[in-house]
Amino acid sequence: MRLDRKVATAVVAVVMMVMSLAGSASLASDLVRVEPPAPACSPGTTVVTDDGPVCGVAGADVRSWQGIRYAAPPVGGLRWKPPRRSAPWTEPFAATAEGNQCAQPAGAGPGSEDEDCLNLTVRVPAKAGPGPFAVMVQIHGGGFLLWKPQDASRLVTAGNVISVEVNYRLGIFGFLAHEAFGEHAGNYGLQDQQAALRWVQRNIARFGGDPHNVTIYGASAGGSSVCAHTVSPSSAGLFQRGISESGEYNSLLGVDTVWQAQDCKAKLPTEKQAQRAGARFAAAVGCGVAAEAAACLRGASAAALLKQAGHGREPDSGTIAPIVNGTTLPMSPGEAFATGRVNDVSLMHGVARDETQLPSASTPADYNRLVNQQYGEHANAVRRTYPLVRFPAPAPFLAFRTIVADSNSVCPSALNNERLARHIPVYAYQMDDTDVPPQFFLDPTKPNGAYHIAEWLLLLPDGVKLNANQQVLSDQLVAQWTGFARTGDPTVDGTPRWEPYTEDNPVIMSLNAAGDSQLTTEIPRQHRCEKLWDPLTPFTGRR
Repeated sequence: MRLDRKVATAVVAVVMMVMSLAGSASLASDLVRVEPPAPACSPGTTVVTDDGPVCGVAGADVRSWQGIRYAAPPVGGLRWKPPRRSAPWTEPFAATAEGNQCAQPAGAGPGSEDEDCLNLTVRVPAKAGPGPFAVMVQIHGGGFLLWKPQDASRLVTAGNVISVEVNYRLGIFGFLAHEAFGEHAGNYGLQDQQAALRWVQRNIARFGGDPHNVTIYGASAGGSSVCAHTVSPSSAGLFQRGISESGEYNSLLGVDTVWQAQDCKAKLPTEKQAQRAGARFAAAVGCGVAAEAAACLRGASAAALLKQAGHGREPDSGTIAPIVNGTTLPMSPGEAFATGRVNDVSLMHGVARDETQLPSASTPADYNRLVNQQYGEHANAVRRTYPLVRFPAPAPFLAFRTIVADSNSVCPSALNNERLARHIPVYAYQMDDTDVPPQFFLDPTKPNGAYHIAEWLLLLPDGVKLNANQQVLSDQLVAQWTGFARTGDPTVDGTPRWEPYTEDNPVIMSLNAAGDSQLTTEIPRQHRCEKLWDPLTPFTGRR
């Protein structure tokens, strides 16, 4: 997940000003740049979908169809309504250029006001083997607020799978709830993802894919989306497997300065809470008359709505992430995991050892202030468990990084492994490699350790140069992820044996560079889970 570079208090503070300036420069250049025309379709690439024919590009290794519409544009009267089927077409659509990314605020780039964005990309191995191909559907991260999917050609070529990469409504357009929208409003972004999965069920066989062998995967908000579909009744039957990467990242006790509550463990807002937030949002944009609110909001400009919603952390921002709306999500994913109300799927599920999504500490005063802010009445117990004197320099940074990772990610992930494994097959992992090249949202002068979504960069390096140790892990991850997608088992040739997590054998794969990955049962003990964090996690019934 790529973070908001304008969040002054976030862990990315050091680089945000630089990236904001870069984004401004990019926006200025966009105003004068003329986009090149889309490439012509390659011969022999026409596929007739149930909406209409599409043609694409035949590369040496990958055949691709980009920007295929999977639902009608959610504009005008369709804004804040469940996705509708597209109007059919008869002439071949040239699916040769990237589709629109969904409306989003500036911060991780120049932003977008484009709501006509419900499109997906299909990538198929150029050399067709015995089929049909397993299908991997990518749900991108970005806090349900930002970004777009990434080209997953590497998984296609190395793993012999089909990749489907989905754009879905984000932020205020994807998740606002208001009483005027009727019952069960909100969660439109999740419903878009489901519409894309239904498109896959109807059409992927025409591209050589197996609609009965679909794996959804994603990192951060993408990982949280996988958790949501694992429990959503309306996702049942749309996929067989899921890979949730770094889907536990919110503040444990709800003092979150970066994202609204949205992750795999969080207690999500109720529909009533979201409606109250929606009423405040509507009033703030001049749509406070209840009888006229729906029409007024649907008539407002995208720019005005984006400006008011911002990054979702103000009282009048509305909801910009999933809620418990009674239909798409009858309850928070963590509660469904704890009570066994999950779909019949199998999962790979894990986080990184040192990941944080909160501000960092530079001084002992920072450490004490942030521990007090995040843990309240439990702050003294936290300080006793993680005393500064037990950490090398820079001790405040390392100590608070460790506390946040243990409380927000590592222990909730381990607890969710335990909950899920009572009901479905789970392959658990922890990313332990501390030397992955840093992404833009990190301060490269700091010891960031195994950071948030580090394994994503190794799966899809996108031109980043890896050393020999990293390349071994990168190849291993691609083999395990695609092997799981093909067969439901991540143990494939060239990788260590990976056993499922069970009550009798609670093993977690420690992912490390240079061929050093191994199964372990020590992670909960090492991270003080049972001693401190599990009783504070939502839906344990203990506080």
